[in-house]
Amino acid sequence: MANADYKELSLNGLWKNNPAIVQLLGLCPLLAVTGSVINAIGMGLATIMVLTVSNTCVSLIRSVVSDAVRLPTFVMIIAAAVTCIELLMQAFTYELFQILGIFLPLITTNCVILGRADAYASKNSLLPAMYDGFIMGMGFLVVLVLLGALREIAGTGAIFNNMDLLFGEAAKGWKIVLVSDYKQFLLAILPPGAFIFTGFIIALKNVIDNQIKQRTEAAKEKPAAGSKRVRVTGQIS
Repeated sequence: MANADYKELSLNGLWKNNPAIVQLLGLCPLLAVTGSVINAIGMGLATIMVLTVSNTCVSLIRSVVSDAVRLPTFVMIIAAAVTCIELLMQAFTYELFQILGIFLPLITTNCVILGRADAYASKNSLLPAMYDGFIMGMGFLVVLVLLGALREIAGTGAIFNNMDLLFGEAAKGWKIVLVSDYKQFLLAILPPGAFIFTGFIIALKNVIDNQIKQRTEAAKEKPAAGSKRVRVTGQIS
């Protein structure tokens, strides 16, 4: 696959076709577990791993699976990958596993994962499919972490709390208190706050896209340097 195609995949996954704020897929974990940065990172990393593994496996078997059993096969692959992630988190990050709770197994039903498996991985070779899964997961992770940071700051006046749940004892001192004696803003931590901040993020992206579009159109309309405009008058018979 050409480098330009990988560049397009990156741009789609991170910005143009971001699964969270453009396709609006995976809203259940997006709104439910982003009350803090650590929860967002945990869910985002799990989603990246499942997306990458499922896309890889689907690409490998794409030529031997018939259309009749294609979707059930994809779901079984995704479910197996999610189960492996759950077992790993139980073994190494058990407290975070308990916090994320039911939303980890619900990754199996995340439309982002099944959508990429069916729309891209089943039609492309191994490396592009693997990269597509990874970069789509990264786009989802970026939005999760941004939303988690906004909600944690607005809700508690601090950020990077409980980072030791994922990164070990060395991360206990990573917490940054931005406002001392802050009275918690409960709305930001609850799901309605997630809706509000998600709307702000989508609105900001739309504003940036409109500005980019206007600048691109203005650049196309601007005459090239050194060119001259010729005005023709009179009639030609």
